[in-house]
Amino acid sequence: MIDTARLKLVPATLDFARAELRDPPAFARLLGANVPGNWPPESAADALPLFLEWLEATPDEVGWFGWYALARLDGVGELTLVGGGGFLGPPTERVVQVGYSVLPQFQRLGYATEMVKGLTGWAFAGGRVAAIHAETEYENPASSRVLAKTGFKSLGPPDSPGGTRFELALADYLA
Repeated sequence: MIDTARLKLVPATLDFARAELRDPPAFARLLGANVPGNWPPESAADALPLFLEWLEATPDEVGWFGWYALARLDGVGELTLVGGGGFLGPPTERVVQVGYSVLPQFQRLGYATEMVKGLTGWAFAGGRVAAIHAETEYENPASSRVLAKTGFKSLGPPDSPGGTRFELALADYLA
């Protein structure tokens, strides 16, 4: 678990991932949070079965896949699932790729920036990561702003056209 100023980031486990795909009421109970009716974010929905497969293949790598971002919308009450993020698997050659999304009704409130800061801190703290990569599409300038605010630097176009690739090196993170 990662606690930030306003978020509680909970790593996806096999139980969470299975419930999220198969039993939404059980998922909400396991999370101990209100799960909005438009969960999951459109940009993440297709990845859920893949993350479950990855967790099933490497259950000891919890934290290197999905994370759920929970917030107390009024600052004190019930937790609400506002977004999610995570990595595309454990480090390869000391590099991971981060991704994130926030439900539309919770966008422009700083949750994505806070989530990315929490996830990057967690990844670097384990000593297995020297750099974190991210990719955004040109149609999503808000995501580029999140990455810039969290210290990522542009590396230019990604392998597939239509966006920008970013990196946050450990040395830059520590500076």
